[in-house]
Order: sequence, then structure tokens, then C-alpha cells
Amino acid sequence: MIKSLNTKILVAFMLGISFLSLQASSTAVVTDTQDDTVIITVDSTNLRFSPSEVVINEGQTVRFFWSGEFLDHNAVASSGIFTTGNPQTEMDYAFTFDKGTNDTYDFICEPHETLNMIGRIIVNPSEDNTDTNGTDTNETSEPSDGNKLVESTNSLNGIAVVPALLIITLVSRYLR
Repeated sequence: MIKSLNTKILVAFMLGISFLSLQASSTAVVTDTQDDTVIITVDSTNLRFSPSEVVINEGQTVRFFWSGEFLDHNAVASSGIFTTGNPQTEMDYAFTFDKGTNDTYDFICEPHETLNMIGRIIVNPSEDNTDTNGTDTNETSEPSDGNKLVESTNSLNGIAVVPALLIITLVSRYLR
């Protein structure tokens, strides 16, 4: 009876590790942008923002974008200047830093703050003197202006797939 219980615990533990290692990660790539948008994604493997620190100028936009995440994430500025809302597995949120907002802004992922999932945006003063109106948008589709091309891909972490398959094979052979 004890051996059977130990076997079930071992199987549950190995399968849990296998499923967690198959967690998908998101990548966003911007090419030839004309509107100075910086994209921040999620590195699911390490529970980090990628990049975790960006330096921009006033008038530039920061876009939080992730897709197909296993865990829910959000980005909330400690100053309250922006929030992506409730944690979600799909996010496309943009915030433009107006003229006069030069400062350093720390932000967190609320569900993973204790795991040190934090980021920083450093906003430098604008070089031009034109006044811009800030925008706070929650986008659900790609812009149709043709100014930016964004590719989003979901891929399995190749390093984790091999150990996961090995564990599943060993567990299935052990239970025969």
C-alpha cells in the first residue's frame, strides 16, 4: 500500500514538472517602426519582463504585449501612471509618455511580484519642444497604418521539452 502511494506521488510530481516545462513563451519583434514604440514582453521561463529596463524619451510609447502565456501577467506602475489592468494570458496595451513625464517608473507583475517580476522605464526629457497629448490605449488588434510590423510567435522552450519527454518516458516504463 505504501509503495503504491509513493508511486502515485512520484508520478504526480513528475507529470507536474513535465507540464510546467512545456509552458509556452511569447516573443514580439518590431521592425522598421516610425512611431518610436518600445515593446515589453514576458519571459515565461524566468518570470521576467523582457527587457526588464527600457530607456525612452518623452513622447515615445511603451507597448506591453504577450500572447499565449500559461500564467496570467500584468504590468502596474508603482506611481499609478499606467496599468495594463487585470492579469491576463493575452495582453496588448500601449502607453505614451507625454511631454513633462520625464522620470523613472518602476512597474510590477502583481501575481509574480514576490518572484521579483519587476521592470523599469526611464523617461528622458524630449529633445523637441512640440507638445504632445498622451494616450492610454488598450489595443485588441494590429494598427492598419502600416508603420510597424509586429510578429508574435508562440514557441515551446526547446531546452525543457527534452527533459519533459524523458520524464514522461521513464514514468510510463516505471508503471508497466
